Amino acid sequence: MKIGMIGLGRMGGNMARRLMRGGHQIVAYDRDADAVAKLVADGAEGAVSLDEARGKLDSPAIWWVMLPAGDITEQTIDAIAGKANDGDIIIDGGNSFYKDDIRRAKKLAEQGLHYVDVGTSGGVWGLERGYCMMIGGDDATLELLDPIFDTLAPGTGDIPRTPNRADGVADKRAEKGYIFAGPPGAGHFVKMVHNGIEYGLMQAYAEGFDVLKGKASDKLPEDQRFELNLTDIAEVWRRGSVISSWLLDLSASALAKDGHLSQFSGHVADSGEGRWTIDAAMEEAVPINVLAASLFARYRSRVDTTFGDKMLSAMRYGFGGHVEIPQ
Repeated sequence: MKIGMIGLGRMGGNMARRLMRGGHQIVAYDRDADAVAKLVADGAEGAVSLDEARGKLDSPAIWWVMLPAGDITEQTIDAIAGKANDGDIIIDGGNSFYKDDIRRAKKLAEQGLHYVDVGTSGGVWGLERGYCMMIGGDDATLELLDPIFDTLAPGTGDIPRTPNRADGVADKRAEKGYIFAGPPGAGHFVKMVHNGIEYGLMQAYAEGFDVLKGKASDKLPEDQRFELNLTDIAEVWRRGSVISSWLLDLSASALAKDGHLSQFSGHVADSGEGRWTIDAAMEEAVPINVLAASLFARYRSRVDTTFGDKMLSAMRYGFGGHVEIPQ
């Protein structure tokens, strides 16, 4: 299939490359001409404007917008809609707020356009590992786009099947690493909660390593102090422990490189999804003590930084390439 990839940053560029490896054609556009040139060198067709991209796409045109959530995504989708033909498909693969998806889908449907929201997880490793996707849209459009999602997804790989998943009842797409979550907005809603959980998991690791490091403090009696090797602790926990995970793998890698994590500021950003998850929980009257506390800890990190905050920064850099600089 031919896809217009709009936005060639850390995620968009590698997603385009994975699609091309899978036999799809890419029309690439970004305001950064160098990013376009690099993708053209890898086999894409370049475009210097949205108008030129439109002329190179098939009908119906498939536009995949991979930009930061907010005004730039809104403006780009509006610009594409102004150039689109009846039946064209606009996909937002960023981290947009799910209520914005619902509004956009209704507005675009009035123009005869289809809107799909794709919550995408995989970070800078997705080119090789694949991307976990949570997708919202109308059934017919999602089925049409299925070959694209199948290419981007990790696939079944060597992960054992979950016991008791019944063939014919459970959707096999989930075992490949993507789901059709529901109507427009459902994909980004599931991804939003995913990121809220991510905050909590990361905070648990950060606090745990903070406690381990603090055992050497001169605030404790001398016979109760331990000079613990955090690098080795992270490594042993990766192997057979019930708290092993990809986040722990990234932590172990960062500690192995520098046990003091001195390259990380510890001023931990939040990109919005944690706040939105808390808002949704309040609307539903669902208590989320851990997720809320993890968000507030990020706010605190911008005033008073701990070793645990540096661990959070290290994990964020590990999976997403986020570089956090004190403001």
